Amino acid sequence: MGIFTVYFLMPIWWLFISATKNRSQFTSTNPLWFADFDLSTNVADLAAYDHGIFFRWMANSAMYTLGGAFFGTVLAAMCGYALAKYRFPGRETIFNVVLGGVLVPATALALPLFLIFSQVKLTNTFWSVFLPSLVSPFGVYLTRIFAAASVPDELLEAARLDGSGEVRTFFTVSVRLMFPALVTVFLFQFVAIWNNFFLPLIMLRDESVFPVTLGLYTWNTQVNQIPELRGYVLVGALLSIIPLILIFLLLQRFWRNGLGAGAVK
Repeated sequence: MGIFTVYFLMPIWWLFISATKNRSQFTSTNPLWFADFDLSTNVADLAAYDHGIFFRWMANSAMYTLGGAFFGTVLAAMCGYALAKYRFPGRETIFNVVLGGVLVPATALALPLFLIFSQVKLTNTFWSVFLPSLVSPFGVYLTRIFAAASVPDELLEAARLDGSGEVRTFFTVSVRLMFPALVTVFLFQFVAIWNNFFLPLIMLRDESVFPVTLGLYTWNTQVNQIPELRGYVLVGALLSIIPLILIFLLLQRFWRNGLGAGAVK
């Protein structure tokens, strides 16, 4: 465990150290130890570069991620709950199609999605990245398993006898029981959308709608022509992982509970 911990933390440590150095110190000092601690100056320079475009990219990523993760989790919960608690023709066929969607890598769908969005004139827009992020086959799979195990049919019958409608029962009763699984789905969606790169690379051309991953990649491709971008890429990469660290720290308790329950039920 110690070896694996060092293996995973070493790149983050290197990134943090590199982000605190100026351009001359990056190649002339120990790559794993501090020189002059210029992190605040580097962040200020990053914020001032190109009219603060980096923080526009961070805001874009936040909109893609928070909206996509929240609405994607709600849709996955509704689909998984319906597949678990209702009997209707084709239910198992639909679930098998969902399982097939879990096995298909997202990169394989990027080109078909581009062709679809180009037909409706939505490429190079916010919606071309946001709408595909609402679909989570893994979320449907996990919520179906969790709903089948954690939402008793007797409780649903009692709610119906008390006059509660199906939608009200879902949001007031079932969602509370499924909460650990929903937090787990939200976390996976958040990480996947925040780190999404290939779909925005295909869909977007306007820098004003870039997520931070694509923006940093664009800068990195220009390092040979504009050397100061190397430092901006390092500082930007450091800042871009902070939301992921925070969301893991805030939701790890629910994440562990959801994974454990989904594995044994």
